[in-house]
Amino acid sequence: MASGLVLIDKPQGWTSHDIVAKLRGIAGTRRVGHAGTLDPMATGLLLLGVNAGTKLLTFLVGEGKTYEATIRLGASTITDDAEGEAVAIADAEKVRAISADQIEIALISLRGEIMQVPSSVSAIKVDGERAYAKVRGGDEVKLAARPITVAKFEIKKAPHLVESQGQAFLDFDAVIECSSGTYIRALARDLGNALNVGGHLTALRRTRIGGYRVEDAVPMAELTRENLTITSMFDSVKDAFELRELSEQDVVDLRHGKRIANDGSSAGEIAGVRNQQLIAMLEPVGTQLKSSVVFAMESDD
Repeated sequence: MASGLVLIDKPQGWTSHDIVAKLRGIAGTRRVGHAGTLDPMATGLLLLGVNAGTKLLTFLVGEGKTYEATIRLGASTITDDAEGEAVAIADAEKVRAISADQIEIALISLRGEIMQVPSSVSAIKVDGERAYAKVRGGDEVKLAARPITVAKFEIKKAPHLVESQGQAFLDFDAVIECSSGTYIRALARDLGNALNVGGHLTALRRTRIGGYRVEDAVPMAELTRENLTITSMFDSVKDAFELRELSEQDVVDLRHGKRIANDGSSAGEIAGVRNQQLIAMLEPVGTQLKSSVVFAMESDD
């Protein structure tokens, strides 16, 4: 079985683990992993590594991401999304009074380098236990704020009022570009708090991870053993990382755990390749490059 990446368009209702389990069956290998979890409610791009491709995931999980989200203002939920029960409903008149300009002003404080308190119902561990498990067990969880970067948080579709049984909500679609570790649910929550009406996420779709886009992904419902396409290790990195063409001696040295000369490469991760095969992922250390991981030749994998 080949090694590399598989791009999946995850449907709503599936967990990331469900996708991994399904691909293991289709690919006929246990060596399958993913880069970046999506909640069951969310859809969109999921990057999966197969065989040696699982070793690439470490370098992809920290890549920037783009999302399309639908945010509802006027109600707060325990999970900060539509799957949790409402804990507060804003006065209808207060919601009706919110203008698009007010939303735009509130968005300003949620862009750039900011500190974000993750949603309490998250996979972050607290005292060795997942935060969501503690919350569901009745414990109060307060997570520490962490730095994130929101490069873009813009209204995609004008806000529209949704009214039912005397309650009013304001829904709008947004496009968000952010650093790894950003909780879109928490952005919806914080926007609602800034406007004093509460807010939560009602829909989420991930469209990009680094240089990988959902347009190139296969819908999970269409994936079969017959049409499974595994992007080769070389093709998986050629557009996502700086490439360093290695000499035969470089390959020998890297396979023996030695460092090689740095010819002025950038400070980021570098893909060391030889004859369109991925040999190693490299990182600069002064005037040298050292390997983070060395891959077996594809014919040997």
